[in-house]
Amino acid sequence: MTPTNTVICIHGIWSHGVSMYLIKRRLEKEYGYDVRLFNYPSVRGSLDDNADLLSRFIEEQGLNETHIIGHSLGGVIALRMLSNSSDSVPGRLVCIGSPLVGSRAATFLSTQDWAAPFVGQSLSTGVVEKAANQWASHVCEQRDVGIIAGTSPYGFGRLITTFDGDNDGSVAVAETRLEGATDHICMDVSHKSMLVSAGVVDQAAAFLKRGEFLRDESGRG
Repeated sequence: MTPTNTVICIHGIWSHGVSMYLIKRRLEKEYGYDVRLFNYPSVRGSLDDNADLLSRFIEEQGLNETHIIGHSLGGVIALRMLSNSSDSVPGRLVCIGSPLVGSRAATFLSTQDWAAPFVGQSLSTGVVEKAANQWASHVCEQRDVGIIAGTSPYGFGRLITTFDGDNDGSVAVAETRLEGATDHICMDVSHKSMLVSAGVVDQAAAFLKRGEFLRDESGRG
């Protein structure tokens, strides 16, 4: 694919674009990328509305190509935009801690009346009811999709549910394994510490550059 110097960073639920600032700064300082932060109503907005907002944001920025990095729900929003728009601009996608095969924590929250206002439409539609593995497989056939999962089990999710296997405290590694993705790597980070990890940025930058993550001689990340 043609190299592009632009990256759009997309935050997760209950958050704001500023949460991606350290990722933006390292990508710009260490790798020379031009990084734009995208904001969207993660609770109030529907999945397709937020995907449309991202599509319009790219158009308004005048970009003919761009990479995308999405944290948690941000990765789901990016996949939804790419799934809905067959003419989306070219570029690679990195999903960081994104629940692409459902979410035990989100499913539990969706059953609690008190939590309904906090779960929102995007998480309900794109993770609980029908996760990305049910509607985004064709995206993986059309472009490079890399996934970074965390294995440091410290986060809000542990307060409301239990996980089978490795997890980042909010999302299980198994919940990130989207079939057909170009590459997948596990790192010793929690769901929130992904946002401040230089190593995560380095891996994301490697994928954006060459379509695969960095691994040592043993084949591990």
